[in-house]
Amino acid sequence: MTAIYDIEARTITGETKPLREFSGKALLIVNVASKCGFTPQYAGLEALYEKYADKGLVVLGFPCNQFGAQEPAAEGEIASFCSATYGVSFPMFAKIDVNGDAAHPLYKFLKHEAPGILGSEAIKWNFTKFLIDRSGKMVKRYAPTDTPLSLEKDIEALL
Repeated sequence: MTAIYDIEARTITGETKPLREFSGKALLIVNVASKCGFTPQYAGLEALYEKYADKGLVVLGFPCNQFGAQEPAAEGEIASFCSATYGVSFPMFAKIDVNGDAAHPLYKFLKHEAPGILGSEAIKWNFTKFLIDRSGKMVKRYAPTDTPLSLEKDIEALL
């Protein structure tokens, strides 16, 4: 099986970024959307990033339009919305699929490493979160209803 650091992703501004650039960091990976009931979680994600970035946490946002077409915008619009509305400064990536045949390799990896309820690998909705330790190992998968701040104790344990 592929290691997380073997995967590359395109940033929201179009550059290819190998995830090995985040080696040695704890990662909180989230599929995000701008028109979702959970969209205000951007504020909590940014708060975690600001609080723990100096201690080794990186939040990675992956816009996805597979759930209720709640991320219809192009990358530039997504980046502007996140910055202007929530002050997002954590790394954001290009819009991807998280389920189906066209699912991004990162999400194939994440779903395999941390299946959901009853062993289902499918992502059920926007703002599903995955916590990865500093060595690239899966720690836990969180539901969209788990607020970013509710993950704080698990994050602190990794830092």
